[in-house]
Amino acid sequence: MKFLKINFLLFALLSLSTIVAQTKDPKAKQLLSEVNEKVNSYDNIEISFKYVLENESENIRQETKGKVTLEGDKYVLDILGIQRIFDGKTLYTISSEDEEVTISNENSEEENTISPSHLFSFFESGYNYTLDIIQNKMGRKIQYIKLIPIDSETEIKYALLGIDIKTKHIYNLIEIGENNTKTTLNVLEFNTNTPLPQSFFKFDASKYSDYYINNLD
Repeated sequence: MKFLKINFLLFALLSLSTIVAQTKDPKAKQLLSEVNEKVNSYDNIEISFKYVLENESENIRQETKGKVTLEGDKYVLDILGIQRIFDGKTLYTISSEDEEVTISNENSEEENTISPSHLFSFFESGYNYTLDIIQNKMGRKIQYIKLIPIDSETEIKYALLGIDIKTKHIYNLIEIGENNTKTTLNVLEFNTNTPLPQSFFKFDASKYSDYYINNLD
């Protein structure tokens, strides 16, 4: 699943030599640090989001909504009829339609994919970044940071991370891929410190006794 596979937005691509020479903008680094610090101050985070994938040349537009709950490295992600539970060690991907549970290590995720547990820290390594434009979105000032992968062979051209200047919450994430596919993740709701049962991030095998279990580990 490519829910958080960063394949987002459209501005002119810098040349390879420019990308290699670019350094991390101190102001952008400071803002990203503030985002990380704010996120780490919460016990947990619940995000409802809209995910849009577009490619005009291929006449493709796919839109879906989902929800993810995060607590430290743990998460529960619901999107496209699939539920993914990561308990901090093992990833359980549950498909009700196929009546199948796939058990794997989160590190076996597709290359160039940003997992939910790293949504707020993926930019700490592997990217050069600089402050981009500020936009007013429904009365909210959104500062965009342009992220350019250091690896020149990645499928990602660059990404734009929108940050609410006041709350230091992520507003959206936009990515442009090598095939000019634009992927946008818009945060619809951002809730924090929700009371959760201790079993929330645990996979209950008894609920899926009739499912096919595909253990990849």
